[in-house]
Amino acid sequence: MVCTVVAGAFWGDEGKGKIVSYLALKDKVNVCVRTGSVNAAHTVYFDGTYYALHMVPATFIYDRCRLFIGSGANIDVSQFLKEVERTRVKGRIWVDKQASIIEQHHSAKDRKDSHLISLGTTGRGVGPAIQERASRSAKLARDIPELQGFLTDVAEEVNRAIDENLYVILEGTQGLMLSLYHGSYPYVTSRDTSAAAICSEAGVGPSRVDKVLVVYKCFITRVGSGNLPGELSKEEAIRRGWFETAAGTGRERRSAPFDFNLAKRVAKIHGATEAAVTKLDILYPECKNTSSFDQLTQNAKNFVVKIEETVGIPVTIIGTGPGALDVIDRRV
Repeated sequence: MVCTVVAGAFWGDEGKGKIVSYLALKDKVNVCVRTGSVNAAHTVYFDGTYYALHMVPATFIYDRCRLFIGSGANIDVSQFLKEVERTRVKGRIWVDKQASIIEQHHSAKDRKDSHLISLGTTGRGVGPAIQERASRSAKLARDIPELQGFLTDVAEEVNRAIDENLYVILEGTQGLMLSLYHGSYPYVTSRDTSAAAICSEAGVGPSRVDKVLVVYKCFITRVGSGNLPGELSKEEAIRRGWFETAAGTGRERRSAPFDFNLAKRVAKIHGATEAAVTKLDILYPECKNTSSFDQLTQNAKNFVVKIEETVGIPVTIIGTGPGALDVIDRRV
């Protein structure tokens, strides 16, 4: 089996939740560790039901997958418990005892800080919570009574799973261009979002990873402030069918065409070994629900091939519809 890191390419919203949920169902993933924090949502469509989740890993839809939240994550306790109930995963989800806690005063500070507001943060308290953790004064999951039944040592659990040759996914959040170190600073999140950081937050050494799957969307979107190269007007985005709102906050996403040079850069920093491309059906509506690469139109094929030639890695998974199983799988 393999240990695979799933990482976002641009400013988030690439469809990582869809790709991770597909892998869970198709490959029967044994273990998934989600990193990041509550300011990033992922969406899963399955069996006619839509899920917008901030904390529970997207592999929850495969009921034999064990779910973990790594020590590098920040836990909003009420949000976590609400999602556990919504997804009915109690008994197979655990939180690292050293994950830090987001409290109400963090969110309040986030919403009142004029500098953070100018950067377009979500207001969920992530930045202030990470500041507190860096000062070594944050509460940890082990300090919270409501979490006592969920606590474990995630690094120990996931490394044991790798030793046992199980299928492990490390699920990242957001995209590389929101990385504190590699992104469009200062309009970034409060942490690193690279594949290396995903490994670090999960407690997995890089030599234990077999694959790094970078997820691209066929067009680029971002929320909040900051430059977006090639940005379209809202009217043009609507005309093209690219206009979206964020799953977690409802904020409008700004849109731009796919940037091939940027795609190459982010793949290099992630150390990506392969790529997934989502929403091909939005860029090429005639390809909706297509299940074979040979059935794609020539223009759609050319788009995928250009990504492969520019970035230098194979596009192995292509999303052709909103459902978890609306996928062209080109893996050998």
